[in-house]
Amino acid sequence: MMADRTYTILVIEDDPAVAEGLVEGIGNEGYEVHWESTGTGGVAWARDESPSLVVLDVRLPDGSGFDFCRTMRQSGLRQPIIMLTVQSDELDKVLGLEMGADDYLTKPYRMRELLARIRAHLRRTYGELSSAEADILYVGDVVIDRTRACVSSEGRDLCLTPTEYRLLTFLARHPGQAFSRAQLIENVWGADGEFYDDKTVSVHVRRLREKIEADPSDPKLVLTVPGIGYRLAT
Repeated sequence: MMADRTYTILVIEDDPAVAEGLVEGIGNEGYEVHWESTGTGGVAWARDESPSLVVLDVRLPDGSGFDFCRTMRQSGLRQPIIMLTVQSDELDKVLGLEMGADDYLTKPYRMRELLARIRAHLRRTYGELSSAEADILYVGDVVIDRTRACVSSEGRDLCLTPTEYRLLTFLARHPGQAFSRAQLIENVWGADGEFYDDKTVSVHVRRLREKIEADPSDPKLVLTVPGIGYRLAT
């Protein structure tokens, strides 16, 4: 458990029994936990209270968790989002990531694994990002202000998720160097990389291009290196 600050976790889950287990299990780790049973209520609470992290179920009574995830991202919420679903279909995983989720866990899951992922995202988002060096990186017209952990282009803030920010910052610190997907998992996702695969990297790269490239279908900044992976243009 990370000390010196209190983290608030928003749980959006319609099943009271499941929600009770999540609130108890997460709360026992020392986090403050707030539960909402609908996506609409969860989005409103997240917008008003700005939780540290969101645990979002895919199946909700008033709509799809995928849509609510997208709504939160479009409204400017940048906190990590972990999606929960009973589906194990690879397409569902990709869809969740494309809607803006940082992580994806299939039911039934072990509470220990969920807590490990929560700790990892909180550490990377509020530990590594908040302690970023006081410098600025440039990627074409894109400006990465590491003192504020924000990204802008032509004076307009770009709403990157924590994972997208870490991915862009890592590539920007090594312009022109090609990295395999495995190397990106190791350096961006770190010790928790065992939870992720090449598809995860590909989806995050595609989402990142959609936000920083003038034409995502013809990228000029984040380039594909055939047979290897990706590199940032020099």
